[in-house]
Amino acid sequence: MKANNSHVSGFIILGLSTNPNVETLLFTVFLIIYTVALIGNIIIFTLSSTDSGLNTPMYFFLGFLASLDIFSTSTIVPKMLTGYITNSKAISYYGCVAQLFFFLWLVGTEILLLVVMAYDRYIAIGNPLHYAMIISRSVCIKITIIITFIGLVNSMTHTYCTFRLPYCDDNKINHFFCEIMPLLKLACADTYINEIVVFTADFFFGICCFFVTFISYIFIIKTILKIQTAEGKYKAFSTCGSHLIVVCMYYAAIITTYIRPRSTLSLEKDKIISVLYAVITPTLNPIIYSLRNKEVKEAFRRTVRRLI
Repeated sequence: MKANNSHVSGFIILGLSTNPNVETLLFTVFLIIYTVALIGNIIIFTLSSTDSGLNTPMYFFLGFLASLDIFSTSTIVPKMLTGYITNSKAISYYGCVAQLFFFLWLVGTEILLLVVMAYDRYIAIGNPLHYAMIISRSVCIKITIIITFIGLVNSMTHTYCTFRLPYCDDNKINHFFCEIMPLLKLACADTYINEIVVFTADFFFGICCFFVTFISYIFIIKTILKIQTAEGKYKAFSTCGSHLIVVCMYYAAIITTYIRPRSTLSLEKDKIISVLYAVITPTLNPIIYSLRNKEVKEAFRRTVRRLI
């Protein structure tokens, strides 16, 4: 059976380990991580959507971030957990296409959203009097539509370029989900054009977006330094610092994974790094960005009281 000029009708996802004992441990760990990610992000999405006290642009973007994290982890982790339970690591050809497409769409959109959120915080701290006028509700909606569309175009481009290639005899993906670089490694054709496309996209989504985000945080820090009270500075630096750590970890993992020639690929190392941006960061986002926030805690208490 052929699919899109390919001799393979499906792939085998090798996962993080082929040792049965290690796989049992991985199943437990990733089940816990996925559960925490789902609960945390669902709470943030629900609160930002329903609580009137969180009806601000910042929480609008945080709610959107939570929804992206819910779907991005759900694109990968359930399939991986099912493989550990059933001992079947097979995925159909078009199942692999769908997994790559949706994951790239969600991750690309999230990268752009982190840039928007950094700029949003800069405006809120640096120009609070005009903040409501600059970042209005309608502006927030337009921004989310634009970055979602850009993420969609990026995903469509990568998915088409990846699966236009022929895949012959070797169908074992040395990764824990259908990723671009491991798939290119299996292709029985020249992947030079694909590597250029991957590098170009990652230069924009990785390096350029990180640079803009980092510059925004520098301006935020400069504004924080003007705060008169030591307590105010400490709280602002604590929040800003934790945000920046997560952002740096996220971008570093993506840049390390994609901005390299094929000859230097180390898939064993890359799939460990991929855990950071595919699983760990979506789990940390609600904790770092929201659940430590006093307003979110109060909104959570109000919601619990209404339910009780």
